[in-house]
Amino acid sequence: MGTSVGIGFSTRKSPMDAGNEAARTALEQAGIAKPDLVLVFATVGYHQQQLIGAIREATSGAPLCGCSGEGIIVQDAVVETNFAVGVMVIASDEVSFGITSVTGIGEEPCAAGKKLAAQITPLLADDSRAFFLLADGLAFDFDPFVAAFESVLPSSAKLPIFGGLAADNWASRRTYQYHDGEILSQGACCIVMSGRCRVAWGINHGCVPVGAKRTITRSKGNIIYEIDGTPALDVLKEYVDEDWAVKWNKATLNLGLGFKTPEHLRERYDEYYVRYIMAKDDEAGSVTIQSDVTDGTPLWIVRRDKELMMDGLKSIPRQIKEDLAGQKPKLVLQFECMGRGRVVFKEQERMDLVKCLQRDLGEDLPWLGFYTYGEIGPISRYNCFHNFTSVVAVVY
Repeated sequence: MGTSVGIGFSTRKSPMDAGNEAARTALEQAGIAKPDLVLVFATVGYHQQQLIGAIREATSGAPLCGCSGEGIIVQDAVVETNFAVGVMVIASDEVSFGITSVTGIGEEPCAAGKKLAAQITPLLADDSRAFFLLADGLAFDFDPFVAAFESVLPSSAKLPIFGGLAADNWASRRTYQYHDGEILSQGACCIVMSGRCRVAWGINHGCVPVGAKRTITRSKGNIIYEIDGTPALDVLKEYVDEDWAVKWNKATLNLGLGFKTPEHLRERYDEYYVRYIMAKDDEAGSVTIQSDVTDGTPLWIVRRDKELMMDGLKSIPRQIKEDLAGQKPKLVLQFECMGRGRVVFKEQERMDLVKCLQRDLGEDLPWLGFYTYGEIGPISRYNCFHNFTSVVAVVY
């Protein structure tokens, strides 16, 4: 049989109609009745339980994993609306998938990471190749979660991790994670992929520093209280308009925090890695990011650079093709920062960028992605978290 993959997509507003249309289109494209795995990305205008229920019914209750996104990416469409759903179905006698999930990642990230690892361990095999992780973008703190996750795994199972953080429609209120028929929030879903397969990937961000080096002088975990002895929010005011507090989402989509990429990662990455400012505390004058920091860490205020983003996205196929060495991919997953979507590019520009990727890698490939609140992808042998970034993973 080999590996059969199909993609379905719908923008119908009825959750039942959209889920049914996307799932049935994917099954027809793959030429299968029941898949081994169903992967779903959807926006948050839908009644989520009804949407997933319709997809589960159409796919005969096959194992399902996925999450909500700010927008959906497939071969012929890039859609950032409240009503869009993409479905990938996979049936294979070469590749196998195991799925599991946890909740409570915001309150106890270490405990949640250890629990997820314990649940995924029985699903591991000698030929396990990668993890795919989808987590709540409003609650996730990458460093303690993944450190705890990897500490429980056998040493032979330190696999590359790919994925993205679930998003909503810019409201920053609630995101959703899908595990079989369950709809979670403050959760994380994980897929372990095993078998006769490999993953090639490319990563690029596209931000530039806009000021001199600064230093974190007071922090705790992923909360930054002071920069250069000044409340972090006061420092950011120097870089934004006077009404920044009212237009917080817009301000943080134009500005982020840049940190020097460690020396051992620079061969495969940019000079800086970027962090999105996911929350603020006006009373404390602090900001929260999605990974931990320590006092004394140097940082730079960075902004998105449209030209750099466009050039960087075009470099991703080159990175991937080096690893593919002429082999044909089975499927492509794209995790794209929502700060690289409609807030920067017009609709045709977004489509042109994605089509450029697809032309270089293959316009006939099963392709599914979503606009995220954070991206996960390895640099060299190290699993890393990213913001303002495109992560493209190709299974071959």
